Amino acid sequence: MADKINVPHVLSRKGGPKLTMVTAYDAPTARIADAAGVDMILVGDSVANAVLGYDDTLAVDIDVMIHHTAAVARTEPDALVVGDMPWMSYHVSVDDAVRNAGRLVREGGAEAVKLEGGRKRIPVVKAILSAEIPVMGHLGLTPQSVHAMGGYRVQGKAGEAARELLEDAHELAEAGVFALVLEGIPDVLAQLITKEVSVPTIGIGAGEHTDGQVLVFHDVLGLHDGRVPKFVRKYANLFDDAVLALRAYVGDVQSGAFPGDEESYHMTEEAAKELFKEEPRDDLSWPLSW
Repeated sequence: MADKINVPHVLSRKGGPKLTMVTAYDAPTARIADAAGVDMILVGDSVANAVLGYDDTLAVDIDVMIHHTAAVARTEPDALVVGDMPWMSYHVSVDDAVRNAGRLVREGGAEAVKLEGGRKRIPVVKAILSAEIPVMGHLGLTPQSVHAMGGYRVQGKAGEAARELLEDAHELAEAGVFALVLEGIPDVLAQLITKEVSVPTIGIGAGEHTDGQVLVFHDVLGLHDGRVPKFVRKYANLFDDAVLALRAYVGDVQSGAFPGDEESYHMTEEAAKELFKEEPRDDLSWPLSW
């Protein structure tokens, strides 16, 4: 059995070996991710897109995130379980943010929380940390800001915007986050941030020079038939495999090939005689010899 990953362990991996993180939203996906040996499981608000059929992440609230985080935590993975704080769970007040982060830990079983945004989130980050809850930051393309950004666009491409993100990264690290997700930013900017901040960086669409990588479970395994972002590498095509398997099931049911004798339960001869009062039915198929 592998050692349980915790926040100090993640911090110790700054500079290598590379950290790995994938999303998971329920017990089966958590078990698969943990068996594969990932360091961290992110119960992301991307559950809205990947599982629940929404167009963006804004539809899920804290109760939804607790529900899915708890399903992952109940598998007791060796990976660190990070619960995503959804939109409006930390935007209204610091008190709300601490309360919602606490619910993700107490009710959801999260071992850390993640929230999006730069320097304007520092008061929230510090308050959650004061409640002894580890915080992971998230900069760059932040999906909860999709409307403010005008869509899912690469961030930090211009010089001033890149400097802003670099300053955000420094301030979040100084505030005490234990890791930073860098999403949808130029690779050279991600490399610069990684070199300058003291905490591990986890890239997603941020190039190869971060301290680790994160991808969505369903994207990595090809569990949907839609387009995936440029930064995704599909390691399987389970959607097509699943369709073929279910077509075979449909065909076997329609042809009578399923269920067969090996998938069926049989009654003993003694019980059958008792049921039919020693008068077997000619219109029924029996695997018995009377």
